[in-house]
Amino acid sequence: MKKEYYKDYFHHERNHWFFKARNKIITDHIREILKTKPAGETLKVLNVGVATGHTSVLLKEFGDVTSVEYDEDCYDFIKDTVPDIGLRLGTILDLDFEEKKFDLVCAFDVIEHVEEDSLAVSELKRVCKDGGNVVVTVPAFMSLWSHHDVINHHIKRYRKSEFQGLFNDDENIRYSSYFNFWLFPPVMVFRKLNNLLKITSSTAKDDEVSSDLTVMAKESFASNLIYKLFASESRRVKRFKSFPFGVSILTSWKKPA
Repeated sequence: MKKEYYKDYFHHERNHWFFKARNKIITDHIREILKTKPAGETLKVLNVGVATGHTSVLLKEFGDVTSVEYDEDCYDFIKDTVPDIGLRLGTILDLDFEEKKFDLVCAFDVIEHVEEDSLAVSELKRVCKDGGNVVVTVPAFMSLWSHHDVINHHIKRYRKSEFQGLFNDDENIRYSSYFNFWLFPPVMVFRKLNNLLKITSSTAKDDEVSSDLTVMAKESFASNLIYKLFASESRRVKRFKSFPFGVSILTSWKKPA
């Protein structure tokens, strides 16, 4: 992919209403599950599949972050652009770390990129310390499949029960829910129409940032309103309340001590 792709994605990760709201929901949830950690303790955090690195910057709030990125071009871009996130080249399918190394293991919208999704989850669990947490997000519902998924090299989208099954031990799942609930209806309509009319797929190139991120990408009254609507879901997630459906899934798992 062209370097311009990563420049565009770098900007979107830090400014687009979708990422700002998604990251607020994720980080608020992590604060909740880490409430009982001893005061002053510095955690070891692993972030797998970091894209252009913004989630690793946000995770510094919780401890010392090690970042892993699979795509070599993206890795090179991040090394030059965000040099202080402890970046390593690697794959979620074979993490180059010893067992039980990290207190918090994260993979945000990564597992949907690999065929061996059960192996990916197993690797995240393997490198997590006893008593530690794994926090992941994936896209939901194959009925939402669109050019957005194709251009982002997704393998599949998940139902919650299907994704929970990858962990093989429901009793240790602390929270699992759909999210991006309020925007589900318009996203469904947009993607169905887009699939039918092939509006974006007929014009998009392989090195363009996902077509979904071009929707209300510039800051405006409408984009701020959408951000507030999406971000408002954080209040329910912080109370460990679930949503019946949504565009994505958030799951956190605690390794037995």
